Amino acid sequence: DIRELTEERKKEILMVNNKMAENALRVLGIAYKRTTIDINNLSEEAVESNMVFLGLIGMMDPPREEAVKAVEICKQTGIKVVMITGDHKLTAVSVAKELGIYKEGDLVLTGEELEKMPDKELEDIVEKVTVYARVSPEHKLRIVRAWKKKGHIVAMTGDGVNDAPALKHADIGIAMGITGTEVSKEAADMVLADDNFATIVNAIELGRWIYDNIKKYLTYLLQANLVEILMLSVAVLFGFPMPLLPVQILYVNLATDGLPALALGVSPPDPDIMKRPPRDPKETIFTREVKSFLLRALIVEVPLLIWCFSASLPNEEFARSRVFITFILFELILALTCRSLKYTIFETRPHKFLLAAVSWEILLMLILISLPLSRQALGIVELDLTSFIWAIGLSLITLTSIEGTKFLLRKSSKTSSKK
Repeated sequence: DIRELTEERKKEILMVNNKMAENALRVLGIAYKRTTIDINNLSEEAVESNMVFLGLIGMMDPPREEAVKAVEICKQTGIKVVMITGDHKLTAVSVAKELGIYKEGDLVLTGEELEKMPDKELEDIVEKVTVYARVSPEHKLRIVRAWKKKGHIVAMTGDGVNDAPALKHADIGIAMGITGTEVSKEAADMVLADDNFATIVNAIELGRWIYDNIKKYLTYLLQANLVEILMLSVAVLFGFPMPLLPVQILYVNLATDGLPALALGVSPPDPDIMKRPPRDPKETIFTREVKSFLLRALIVEVPLLIWCFSASLPNEEFARSRVFITFILFELILALTCRSLKYTIFETRPHKFLLAAVSWEILLMLILISLPLSRQALGIVELDLTSFIWAIGLSLITLTSIEGTKFLLRKSSKTSSKK
């Protein structure tokens, strides 16, 4: 029974369509046409006219559970997630609510609205828009440009040929590895192998983790070497004999610095790694905390080592031996505390590789100072228990100064964030 599709009936169908879209369904309208003429002989306009409407079909494409968690993590890290889709506006908003992308008060733009909107107007409101619906790939380029004009670092995902300009223009273009075209992959900076948004967030975490470990590694080595250089320089300026012989310096640099530094390079991430805001792209690796650690080392460790050496004179061999073991313990304490530049040694305990490296260095030091042949090779003498107590005591002072520096840095960062 075929009936005429009246205006009233059209309104009812559109109401049903909107209701289905509000429930996060992708809606398709189904219609057919009867004809006795070969369809290949009909024009497109003729085929798509005078059709019989059958009904609406709603398809559910629920968000992945890990995507919801990933969006929440992005919020914690200060990363703003924006949805750009070809779906109906109501469907897009409903899905965005489920994902946690859209909240009341956010703006939603359609492709039609974007077409009528000048670039300047888009730039003014782009930070308030969280959902773009019924947009074409060409619109992505305008959105990227608007975000960049506001001074943001922009990452854009895409899979089609028409997405290539936006992927190329974004700071980080991300192409889909499964559904993406070769053109989009060539234009992108990286390819998402599993087409999963959560993988992008995992990559951000891994990138922060690697950056942090590089910073720990450099901070450890720079502190150790700067203290070494300044200690020798101060001793020469004040007319003291050399606190360490070349062979002793060589041992410290090759043996003591090596394994602990490598272990710091594979340290687990800090607990707050995905709760920090994005760092300034202009920021160098010599951050305030790195500079504070270097300054602390020069202020605390150099005077302690000079005092340790001068207090043990006039016996030069004995004084050098004391400084040698004290300096090694200083570096090992430093390695343990550089597990985190922010949290104390009790909050982020050293991991097994770091503990193994430090334990091996302590064992090796004890073997070297116990054997007459190795003592002779290194130019050191046998030490008494008092010398070891002396070295451990100075090391504890160093440990206290490092943990105190962390405490002051955290306190000052909290104060500045409140302001």
